[in-house]
Amino acid sequence: MKEVAFREALREAMQEEMRRDEKVFLMGEEVAEYQGAYKVSQGMLQEFGEKRVIDTPIAELGFTGVAVGAAQNGLRPIVEYMTWNFANLALDQILNTASKMLAMSGGQVGCPIVFRGPNGSAGQLGAQHSTAYEAMYANIPGLKVISVSNPYDAKGLLKSAIRDNDPVIFMESEVMYGDKGMIPEEEYLIPIGKAKVAREGTDVTIVSFNKMMKVALHAAEELQKENISAEVIDLRTIRPLDWHTILESVKKTNRLVIVEEQWPFASVSSEIAYRIQKEGFDYLDAPVRRITSLDAPMHYAPNLVALYLPDVPRTVNLVKEVMYLKK
Repeated sequence: MKEVAFREALREAMQEEMRRDEKVFLMGEEVAEYQGAYKVSQGMLQEFGEKRVIDTPIAELGFTGVAVGAAQNGLRPIVEYMTWNFANLALDQILNTASKMLAMSGGQVGCPIVFRGPNGSAGQLGAQHSTAYEAMYANIPGLKVISVSNPYDAKGLLKSAIRDNDPVIFMESEVMYGDKGMIPEEEYLIPIGKAKVAREGTDVTIVSFNKMMKVALHAAEELQKENISAEVIDLRTIRPLDWHTILESVKKTNRLVIVEEQWPFASVSSEIAYRIQKEGFDYLDAPVRRITSLDAPMHYAPNLVALYLPDVPRTVNLVKEVMYLKK
């Protein structure tokens, strides 16, 4: 095993896949000469050259269309967005072309492409740079949606995404690029669509993903001090969602709390809560509860940022409420 930063894990995944398959290439804003806006692609231009590490104009719709066309013609593009907030401009290509082409062509034309970049809030960036988009993209049939929380999962799942024959949305976080973690020296892959039990427990299940996993895990540590044993599940893949792992955990703990960064309406937690009450109602000893961002745009002031996002104290309090609720 070796210790790497989150950005290094992503870089290794892309480098290994580009060495393995000459059809794989990277394109996006500042990925080449500047070495990546967050230095994820540092050194890749020097290794692979300007035909496989391609700087683009600040024109998300345009360069996404180029990449989608390349994927339909046999290449395997990796598209990096400086933030998923900017990728809204490319939604037409993602929604109306990439996700639908296999169906519209009767299975004749696929679109093996990875769209990746940082998602959600990252400090005081204001409302237009702070939205989490997992639920929006997970609502589009034809896309696979991955949202990672640590270097190990980032590398293993990005390699799987690059090899996948469907379009994949791959979501990271600006505030995690420097996070350190252990990964194997040898090559490894993580299957798409499989959640991970990040911490075992017996009293309550906490489900989360991306940087909210830090909140979930820290909350579990605090709860343990009060003799409440929380099992924490990292979804890793939002679509397809691993219902089985969540359900099996709820069968054991009989309680479910979901922590996510998104707005509450029509969110990932909404879908999980519906599915668990439908398929696991008999195992629940209390209503499914969740903690999300506030149902409003995120403001700039630091006190409002703190109020807006889920945090450890509120998660702990919610879990303690659930421990004493009855269905």
